[in-house]
Amino acid sequence: MIPIAKPLIGKEEVKGVVSALKSGSIAQGPKVREFEEAFARYIGVKHALAVNSGTAALHVALLAHGVSPGDEVIMPSFTFIATANSVLYCNAKPVFADIRDDSFNIDIEDVKRKLTPKTKAIIPVHLYGQPADMKELMALAAERGIAVVEDACQAHGSSYGGKKAGAFGTGCFSFYPTKNMATGEGGMITTDDDRVAELSGMIRSHGSRKRYYHEMLGFNYRMTDINAAIGIAQLDKLEGFNKKRVANAAYLSKRLRRIKGVVPPVVLEGRTHVFHQYTVKITGDFGKGRDEVVSKLSDKGVGTGIYYPLPIHQQELYKKLGYNVSLPVTERVCGEVISLPVHPAVKKGDLKVIVDAFKEIKNA
Repeated sequence: MIPIAKPLIGKEEVKGVVSALKSGSIAQGPKVREFEEAFARYIGVKHALAVNSGTAALHVALLAHGVSPGDEVIMPSFTFIATANSVLYCNAKPVFADIRDDSFNIDIEDVKRKLTPKTKAIIPVHLYGQPADMKELMALAAERGIAVVEDACQAHGSSYGGKKAGAFGTGCFSFYPTKNMATGEGGMITTDDDRVAELSGMIRSHGSRKRYYHEMLGFNYRMTDINAAIGIAQLDKLEGFNKKRVANAAYLSKRLRRIKGVVPPVVLEGRTHVFHQYTVKITGDFGKGRDEVVSKLSDKGVGTGIYYPLPIHQQELYKKLGYNVSLPVTERVCGEVISLPVHPAVKKGDLKVIVDAFKEIKNA
């Protein structure tokens, strides 16, 4: 089976972990600071603050921007549930906007329709590794005086207009094992705002800037030096990992677009897509439904993923919270998407197997 994801851990990561273990500094310490400084340089921002998950990054960033009870935060529903749950953690209200049919990212025109006097922030999700429409979103946010918290958890190294995702508003990254770079578990907040950085540092560590002196309610969201050691090694490899993903994606797109009913991902002008997921749409022209295609691909040894089969606003939790909204593009796309393996461990022979499998399924 060609897996949909495969973490690549080498001798550099092992050496880093062993070094951290032997140092005696296992909790948040010098390796975390080294990782933060390297990641800030890579993204091109003043500050990077390591936390223990992408979810924690989102939660801390929202709190640092003052999101609180009664506030509304606009985001897409076509994303992992952590994006919305982080707003609930602040006792605020997620407001769902529809997505673009081409990039799967948030539709700025629908964002404009969802704005109210209660809107405190917008969370654009750079889904699958392609940045959202950041020029328009940043202009809209500046006009309204609202925060932009970028969910860049799938977009390590992607860019818009030459500027990296996570460098526009306040960026939030995940280092879960299947991401373009990993730390086991972990996350990062990136910002040029000194105040947001200061508050984020306090919130992640029990509301403290000086040990045992606590100024506000905070959390235990710290990263360990063990995780940071893995992250330092992975960051050094990220550009190479992304280059391989992009090449694998190009191979598949060139061949799959020739098959009627298979719509390869669109890379919008001025953007670098890093293909955390390579996601196609299966339309009626293919002659077989998405779920049947997934089953037959599995039979032929091709692993797949459905990201995401059910939008957040239709999840049981959100139904219980009273959500009853219509997002036509989101709801249709949930029944069309299939993600295919393009991670750095995928070889040319694997890519040929994937293409041939689609041809055989189409013609069967």
